[in-house]
Amino acid sequence: MAQNKHPLMAWIDARLPITSTFEKHMSKYYAPKNFNWWYVFGLLAMVVFANQILTGIWLTMSYVPSSEEAFASVEYIMRDVEFGWLLRYMHSTGASLFFLVVYLHMYRGVMYGSYQKPRELIWLFGMFVYLAMMAEGFMGYILPWGNMSFWGAQVIISLFGAIPYFGEAVQEWIRGDYLISGITLNRFFALHVVALPLVLIVLVVIHVLALHEVGSNNPDGIDIKKHMDERGVPLDGIPFHPYFTIGKLPAVSVFLMVFVGIIFFFPEGGGYFIEYANFEPADNLKTPEHIAPSWYFGAFYAMLRAVPSKGMGVIVMAGAIAILFILPWLDRSNVKSWRFKGMYSKVAIVSFGIAFAVLTWLGTQPATPGYTILARVMTVVYFLFFLAMPFYSKYEKTKPVPERIGE
Repeated sequence: MAQNKHPLMAWIDARLPITSTFEKHMSKYYAPKNFNWWYVFGLLAMVVFANQILTGIWLTMSYVPSSEEAFASVEYIMRDVEFGWLLRYMHSTGASLFFLVVYLHMYRGVMYGSYQKPRELIWLFGMFVYLAMMAEGFMGYILPWGNMSFWGAQVIISLFGAIPYFGEAVQEWIRGDYLISGITLNRFFALHVVALPLVLIVLVVIHVLALHEVGSNNPDGIDIKKHMDERGVPLDGIPFHPYFTIGKLPAVSVFLMVFVGIIFFFPEGGGYFIEYANFEPADNLKTPEHIAPSWYFGAFYAMLRAVPSKGMGVIVMAGAIAILFILPWLDRSNVKSWRFKGMYSKVAIVSFGIAFAVLTWLGTQPATPGYTILARVMTVVYFLFFLAMPFYSKYEKTKPVPERIGE
């Protein structure tokens, strides 16, 4: 029996399929009933992304993208714009928490094999989201035009000089000048507030559409579509809305309390969220004592510094990102979740997480001989996780996977 609709809703649905779209992606999208707390980070990423978009719009209204006025405009926002300090801290804290929840979201995907068939495209588009986030984060890092922003940009852009034959030309093309100047800041501003957010929104939509086409993975790695009732509803699935949208509100509330706590009591994050050198205006004659990128680029920066040759360091750093794209084709295991994988996979996944965390920390610290050796060891561990995966995932002994969730 057809459900009675309000005449206005029926009129709209006849012209724009709002109800059917909502049902397909929310109320009649069936997610596995055994989701655990690891599955909240995707939702939190969406919450923080919305925060970044909204606060970014308001900050743009008062920011001046020129080398002469950029730093002063940030000070103006902090001191004279009503609640400008709050908007700025929401945006800067949101940037760090955005990367944090995305890293945890990606690690959950590694733990539970969410990249395996038939979810390869979900992983690939998720990686494109991550690449766009990195570009967006780097562009935004430059905009305050503080001293660390200026010198950090010098270091990162100089890496492109390692490209054979075309390196100098690529650097000049990125800067728009022979040196980092106002035109560099202006084009980074345009990319940060217009181009890259649009790219991110499109990629996130495609990522979610791909997910809802094949269905969500779960901690057991069981395909819930194998067992349906007479209506075609998965026996081990429950509607995404309202069970998960409402059910995750406590987790979102806790996250927002932490978010607000950082904003009001710890906005600089000990120099990790807002670098102390960025409280000084950009000065090409005054180099900060320790030049480092934002903490969320720390792992790749540590790999770069761990290699004596600049050219090889760039290759290692780029390879560390590129190898993530081929992860779905490196895993030869016949099970998805690490719950049922062998000991080799479990040790490898834990070692990979530890290596990435240690490298992230090392990338924020001054380079010392001891730290360099540690970074080299952790870089080897990082790459071994991927390069050895086709062997240990194929030949290790795995546990039998249940047919149904809860068996």
